[in-house]
Amino acid sequence: MGIFSSLCRGVGNTLIRILCGICFSSTTDDQDFDTSTSDHHGHAVSQPTNSVSALALDLFHFDNTCQVPEQLSEHVTSSKKAQARWYQKLLKAWKDAKPPTKTPEQASRLVMQALHQHQKADVEGLLKFYGLPVLHEHQIEIPAVVVFPPDEVKFKLQTVRVDAKAVDGDGLTVYVDAADHREALSVPSHVLEAVLERSRARASKDYPKADALHKTIIDAGYRMLKGSNNVDILARKYRIRLRGIDAPENRQPFGKEAKEELTCLVQGKCLNVHVYGEDQYGRLVGDVYCNGKFAREIMLKKGLAWHYAAYDKRPELIEWARKARAAGVGLWASSDPKEPWEWRKNNSRSGKLEKLN
Repeated sequence: MGIFSSLCRGVGNTLIRILCGICFSSTTDDQDFDTSTSDHHGHAVSQPTNSVSALALDLFHFDNTCQVPEQLSEHVTSSKKAQARWYQKLLKAWKDAKPPTKTPEQASRLVMQALHQHQKADVEGLLKFYGLPVLHEHQIEIPAVVVFPPDEVKFKLQTVRVDAKAVDGDGLTVYVDAADHREALSVPSHVLEAVLERSRARASKDYPKADALHKTIIDAGYRMLKGSNNVDILARKYRIRLRGIDAPENRQPFGKEAKEELTCLVQGKCLNVHVYGEDQYGRLVGDVYCNGKFAREIMLKKGLAWHYAAYDKRPELIEWARKARAAGVGLWASSDPKEPWEWRKNNSRSGKLEKLN
């Protein structure tokens, strides 16, 4: 009970986020609202003064009542039943958005991505209803559609922004917010206590103690990172291995190019990772998506990785690798490209160490 009573005394905003397990959080500050008696649809609630807040309120209302805004039908032609399906998709996209949706452009992009299969006139009508900008097609990245057996995917991760230093040719280190619903209940108690004590140490400017406590947190597989609004968040560390490909090692031809390509794709971005399992080195093996782009598709099409058919026989991967080889792009421009797994056999100790670092 000690840690909970401490929380009640107002210390540890990070812990409150974790322990409460918030699944639908506000993306606007208090100053985004005034105190008028009706909202943009005439409801007797506080009035949001920007379009993002208006959409957030309606999604929150839909989540609780399954009702769509009454006046939306004046701007779109589809039925209320169809509109309810839109809001189901929008609600899921809003909850899944990392980082949270805050600007009108981000909200427009979220709407247009979530509803890209629906009539263009209806989507634009919904955007105009909320006063959101209608973005041009080149400003929207439609998620790639890759078919995979759903029973093979064990779980999914949504990461915080990725550091460029955490990338190698076919893998990377990522962090997941410990307040995420999947993570919140599994944070060890000694980590929560260290977070609380570190917060107190920093408040009293005892920085050596704060650094020592952060080391305790890091040793447990977590780290304190800067989240939105420059607020510290607790995040859990995961090492990810891209499934079904093997990139050249750093000392092989095109090894550095492979690392640079993956770095360019993911650095500073929040990723979606579909996890299939764990390899012998304790890394999670999975698919990585970044802003709708499928990382392995890019690596294979640019000839910066070999298809590891023994671990993934999806026809899409086979075809991407075949076309890159036929076109002689990337590593296939070499007269005698060497498979990374064979290269590691001939450079056993250094190769293994390189693969793990």
